[in-house]
Amino acid sequence: MNMQEAADRADAILDATFSGIKPAVEWVHGESTEGSCDISRRRAVLTVISEQRRGGFLGVVERGWKDAGYRQLGVNASVASPATYFETADGFRVRLLIGGGGQAFFEVATPCVEKSQVAPPSVPPGNVSRVGDPIPRPNIRSSFWSAGAP
Repeated sequence: MNMQEAADRADAILDATFSGIKPAVEWVHGESTEGSCDISRRRAVLTVISEQRRGGFLGVVERGWKDAGYRQLGVNASVASPATYFETADGFRVRLLIGGGGQAFFEVATPCVEKSQVAPPSVPPGNVSRVGDPIPRPNIRSSFWSAGAP
């Protein structure tokens, strides 16, 4: 597998993750970074995840990753910035971190693979023109994810 194929696999992991989140959330691509033999793909959620819904959001994602056969590596139970960490059977590391304002950040880091050129992500519905731009704060309200009741 080369770096482009690994990036495509990382995008597919993120696509599958987002397709399992119901109701759906709005997101943008985050910065992609390349190491000497690995790459990280990131997405940031623009839907406001209320403090009361953050545990549920983490739970939905964790269940999806466990159902996909991913192995849990750790949890950060911080109230201010909870996170969960998993690894796929083929060595891709996935993370969900809830940051300030209830913004969810996803990252997939690939294992070391053959060096190659890597194209920017272009998976809809992310706004490709925003790749690498500063990520806006969550600003889209959801009747479910932004609600004040659990």
